[in-house]
Amino acid sequence: MRIIIDAMGGDRGVAVVVEGAVTAAKEFGCSIILTGIQEEIARHLKGQGASSLPITIQHAPEVVEMDEMPSVALRKKRNSSIRVGIELLKRGEADAFISAGNTGAVMATALVVLGPLPGVERPAIAAVMPTLKGNTVLLDVGANVDCKPRHLLQFAIMGHIYARDILGKEKPRVGLLSIGEEESKGNELVREAFKALEESSLYFIGNVEGRDVFNGNTDVVVCDGFTGNVALKIGEAVAETLEVLLRDELSQAPWSRLGYLLLLPAFRRFKRRVDYSEYGGAPLLGVNGVCIISHGRSTAKAIKNAIRVAKECLENQVILHIREGVAQG
Repeated sequence: MRIIIDAMGGDRGVAVVVEGAVTAAKEFGCSIILTGIQEEIARHLKGQGASSLPITIQHAPEVVEMDEMPSVALRKKRNSSIRVGIELLKRGEADAFISAGNTGAVMATALVVLGPLPGVERPAIAAVMPTLKGNTVLLDVGANVDCKPRHLLQFAIMGHIYARDILGKEKPRVGLLSIGEEESKGNELVREAFKALEESSLYFIGNVEGRDVFNGNTDVVVCDGFTGNVALKIGEAVAETLEVLLRDELSQAPWSRLGYLLLLPAFRRFKRRVDYSEYGGAPLLGVNGVCIISHGRSTAKAIKNAIRVAKECLENQVILHIREGVAQG
């Protein structure tokens, strides 16, 4: 299994990406191809003592910055670490691609180079969210700001397959994110998508509200990319805020600090459940290849877990099953 990683992507620099790749190569036994500026990557690999590991470098002299317009990067940076990596995937020289870099550039390049799967008009970014009863898939979380009802139906089909194949949900419950449970609630997009989902073969449970993203009453939550991205970012911020508030409250007084020490194991378990780095990355579902988009602030652990996500997608043949699922409708 050969995994390509954009070594130049992410806010934390090459060293963090390389560290995550080295850890994954040791734990998962997969081959890693790092795309980016060769001298810089090689220096960090040497520092990690990775000479015996199945890690190679594919030189890519250009870097797409986080604030660059995807269309500009696509046209003017054909030798970027993103483009070079996705071209390798297209040629069959690797099995999956991962980047913590410019999300728009990754999506645009994947669409142009790999193309969409038959029957998929818009790919969707699928994020796995922690809930009171396990995990749920939220999509789209940022690939498509403006959607049509048929796009949400396609997202639902892809989310259903991902929840079934990766999360092990035998019969995933699909909900449509709205401002109320009633069929009449929501904007025109939601109301029309409701009809399409109701007529589909999916286990559609109707409209769900914001609280249902986290209470575990649904396995797949479908929405447009604007709404999904806001929901995702709010969820991340709440988790980080709760962590800080708990730490502050438990360190206010000597007896509180003692309580903190006693609660530390539970506190660490809580942190693991809500920490985005534990989930690694979000697959870009609907393109003709396994592409994983990691958080811009990804740590080495997040990069390692993104590789795990890519490995799971390959082992469970998610691309093939999405192709079949969309064809069946």
